[in-house]
Amino acid sequence: MSFIEDIKEKARRSIKTIVLPESNDIRTLEATEMVLKEGFANIILIGDEEKISKMAEEHNLDISKAKIINPRTSDKKEEYANYFYELRKNKGITPEDAKRMMEDEVYFGMMMVKSNDADGLVSGACHSTSDTLRPALQILKTAPGTKLVSAFFLMVVPDCQYGEKGAFIFADSGLNEYPDPEALSEIAISSSKSFQQLVGAEPKVAMLSYSTYGSAHSPLTEKVVEATKILKEKAPDLICDGELQLDAAIIPEIAASKAPGSPLKGEANTLVFPDLDAGNIGYKLVQRLAKAEAYGPLCQGIAKPVNDLSRGCSSKDIVGVVAITALQAQAQD
Repeated sequence: MSFIEDIKEKARRSIKTIVLPESNDIRTLEATEMVLKEGFANIILIGDEEKISKMAEEHNLDISKAKIINPRTSDKKEEYANYFYELRKNKGITPEDAKRMMEDEVYFGMMMVKSNDADGLVSGACHSTSDTLRPALQILKTAPGTKLVSAFFLMVVPDCQYGEKGAFIFADSGLNEYPDPEALSEIAISSSKSFQQLVGAEPKVAMLSYSTYGSAHSPLTEKVVEATKILKEKAPDLICDGELQLDAAIIPEIAASKAPGSPLKGEANTLVFPDLDAGNIGYKLVQRLAKAEAYGPLCQGIAKPVNDLSRGCSSKDIVGVVAITALQAQAQD
């Protein structure tokens, strides 16, 4: 069984309802058909039912088991608008603003999740990351005990002896541009929890740099050194180490040479990059050159499961992220 098939099987144990607000994109409808056929989640599509049904019919897609809700005509529109107004009135939102914003598919979908009318939301196929995360932070806010929302990619590398049978988390690869040491430590803690939740194995966290154990010195390396120190203070039971070059983090033979005594022993499966440049470039290199499956950017630190998609995603990618979102929703029960 492949990694994502295992995620789907876990999702079937307690079926969750996931909102897909981008119903005007054919990839969303293709993904909806696949999810419903495989039976690991319920789907709510946000949009005009007539237009959605017509598009599905034209492409010979069976989405009959999906629930379709038009925010402009929904009997929940006023309730959600009032709730959103209460959430945001201190930020200058008026009741009229709230009513207008509830006609936006993503905002309406977030209110469904906030109101427990759905368990999670997946967007980003035709929205920017900010257009997905802004309403998430305004409506759902951060999870209790979390200081920072961050994004990661779940990478599954075929025929790979490293990581957890080829599975890794790469973070932050989608949101925080220049995290300081405190932020890097928060990203590491959130990523370790995400790895445990999704992969079901013990996280082993590497704080990555172009230096290993002081082989180079600069403000860039010192940031990672400080982040590692903070991380070990916050999470003393977490298997983690830094600063480490990538090879010293994931290859035991090189770890033995470059980082003798490292608690990771070259077996890292959760990779924390020093900035967004490195994280984003790193995941794309592995995705394209190693033909890895790349799921994300997935979000961590939001009060309820919301996940972003790359705008270049396929319908199959959406299916995978829906499965992951459903599993995240299970973990919150």
